[in-house]
Amino acid sequence: MIRILIVDDENSIRLTLSRFLIKEGFSVDIAENAIVGMKMFTEEPYDIVVSDIIMPKMTGIELMEYIRTIDKQCRILIMTGEATVETAARAVSAGANGYLNKPILKDAFLEQIRSNVKAVEANRQKAKEEIQQVQYTGMLESTVAESNETLKRSMASIIHLLSDVTEYRDPYTSGHQRRVGNLAASISRRMNHSKDFYNMVRAIGYIHDIGKIVVPSEILTKPGKINDIEFKLIQMHAQSGCDMLKHVILPKNFATTVGQHHERMDGSGYPNRLKGNEILMEAHILIVADVVETMMTHRPYRAALGVDKALEEISLYRLTKYHPEVVDACIGLFVEEHYSLDDSLSEIHIPL
Repeated sequence: MIRILIVDDENSIRLTLSRFLIKEGFSVDIAENAIVGMKMFTEEPYDIVVSDIIMPKMTGIELMEYIRTIDKQCRILIMTGEATVETAARAVSAGANGYLNKPILKDAFLEQIRSNVKAVEANRQKAKEEIQQVQYTGMLESTVAESNETLKRSMASIIHLLSDVTEYRDPYTSGHQRRVGNLAASISRRMNHSKDFYNMVRAIGYIHDIGKIVVPSEILTKPGKINDIEFKLIQMHAQSGCDMLKHVILPKNFATTVGQHHERMDGSGYPNRLKGNEILMEAHILIVADVVETMMTHRPYRAALGVDKALEEISLYRLTKYHPEVVDACIGLFVEEHYSLDDSLSEIHIPL
């Protein structure tokens, strides 16, 4: 039986979420604040804890930090009314496995719970298998493998949370980052890059617009033409995203690639007017994927232009704005493999 603890200082939220879970057949307890939740967890640990962040006397972050000192496997979901990258990054650092933005929607909440139940069951199965593995390979080797896997899972959680934060900020382009990430991964595969490389590019694509959190939402969703000042504000998102990710536990090329995803081969891009080989190959791929996806999909200021226009754009500026090998791979992907844009969220694998 999966045991779940709901921690929130608002009685209505506690009761509503517990009813959702009880109807689904889960064993549920509730705590009116983090201190009570800490005592309950100490007496008998839970598989999943759903906690608010801002509560009197003790915050949800402090509760998570305490839980992690005694239980590394407990799945922790945070609830907050403030969807910011700082909040998400801090929560992940404290040990959160998921992020729920208030007001909580039933379907989204239950989807998160079911996903984490699968993780709990997988961890239980993995624990059994690891015991057998230790018998054959020794405790040291098993410990190293577990540490690496834990780090990979932590980085994957960061990617998911930061991707969610961006979409909360700019819901009009929902799915854009996933479509770009999946397209970039497919381009990388067609270019014969390694599996580790295209998995990395996919993950970067999932958060390449994280810097948009600094751009006013009324500009991001403006239906008409933007003015010069508004365009300058939008241009800030590439460098802002790079600066944010430098402080998050991710491979170095994540931040660099995010900062370069609006550069161009001829130096006409932004923010640093980089040219040619000054731009990472990961960024060259992301640049083409971003342009193609943007042209193929609807935007607040125009209708979708379609795949033909998108491929015409990258063909026209092959060698000048866009890397020729990337352009060729992208065109081949659509023409020969009949690729369709995909906004599904693939499992994230980040090589160490």
